[in-house]
Amino acid sequence: MTARMQNPVAVLPDALKPILAVLEAAKQGGVPEATLELVHLRASQINGCSFCVDLGTRSAKKAGETDERLHAVAAWREAPYFTDAERAALALAEAATRLADRPDPVPDAIWDDAADHYDERQLSALILWIGVTNLFNRLNATTRQVAGEVTW
Repeated sequence: MTARMQNPVAVLPDALKPILAVLEAAKQGGVPEATLELVHLRASQINGCSFCVDLGTRSAKKAGETDERLHAVAAWREAPYFTDAERAALALAEAATRLADRPDPVPDAIWDDAADHYDERQLSALILWIGVTNLFNRLNATTRQVAGEVTW
């Protein structure tokens, strides 16, 4: 596979700094880094962003994730490896990523479950993380960025 063009943040480098600042702010929201990485990986799987799945898996490993859990993220509902809080974060990530798939994009049941496990600061971090993940997924999938090749 060959990229269609450079990553847009490489072409317009002034865009990268504020995007990374949002990610850094989200990291300060009190959600475990491993949970953020799982959320990133799941949204990237849904969006078919091979670049982000590859990079996300590597980042998750650096955050201490095991191969067993990483291999099971796509089937998190059936896998016994995730905590209730992680499951709530993954459900929120799926709903917020698949906004057009249902009339009520983020149903109260999904929101309420997430709110049972995370306070407002942590929910804010999760929502920002999911949003930026989806942004990167769209940039990378649209321009067909090649997994394993970071050009910015």
